[in-house]
Amino acid sequence: MPFSLHRGDALTVLSGLPDDCVDAVITDPPYNSGGRTAKERTSRTAKQKYTSADAGHGLADFTGENMDQRSYGFWLTQIMTEAHRLTKPGGAALLFTDWRQLPITTDALQAAGWLWRGILVWHKPQARPQKGRFTQNAEFIVWGSNGAMDNSRAVYLPGLYSASQPSGAKRKHITQKPVEVMRELVKIAPERGTVLDFCAGSGSTGVAAVLEGRDAICVEKTPHYAQVAADRLAEAVSQTLTRDDCALAA
Repeated sequence: MPFSLHRGDALTVLSGLPDDCVDAVITDPPYNSGGRTAKERTSRTAKQKYTSADAGHGLADFTGENMDQRSYGFWLTQIMTEAHRLTKPGGAALLFTDWRQLPITTDALQAAGWLWRGILVWHKPQARPQKGRFTQNAEFIVWGSNGAMDNSRAVYLPGLYSASQPSGAKRKHITQKPVEVMRELVKIAPERGTVLDFCAGSGSTGVAAVLEGRDAICVEKTPHYAQVAADRLAEAVSQTLTRDDCALAA
């Protein structure tokens, strides 16, 4: 199978993986953001933070959303240090974040041993306008590398991505990222390379990796979303099968 899916705590799972086993780390960790005050950010669930009162869906909640900023920075540094060990020299790391956690995310990336390379922008066309204020219609992707990168690959990737969050039946997770964006991001890994996502959620990174001819190692702690990810990954594999891959029984 072009993917493996581990259900459990990310730090525990990553500690059991061998050195230099992945080409890129692409993940969407819990932002531990959302709210005007520190109390709002640490006392409310992810569903309360990121789902509007008039939302027409009943998506499951997820854990890991109640750290203050210092704790979040410490946790992210820990886990990105472990991810650094797992990544081959020259491999890349891409971390989603929002405007509140952007500074601490760039700090954690560098404290974990990565070379900070820049910030990508995910533009969300359908963000709600805010009267008298600027619309918050962008999230960010902090990226870096494990030392010097291989510049011989003929790959040219954009720094700005515009796509709406999945909606309707396609939306499986509260903070789900668009597969069309993830399919571009996984191209930072070489063909047949391996992408690690230690906060897999509904599995969008892994799905994108499979569809783009990469392998995926996914980790998800919440049982509900681990099952959602498993189903989506299996479906992605079936989409990539050709006639030559299938043996027809007589």
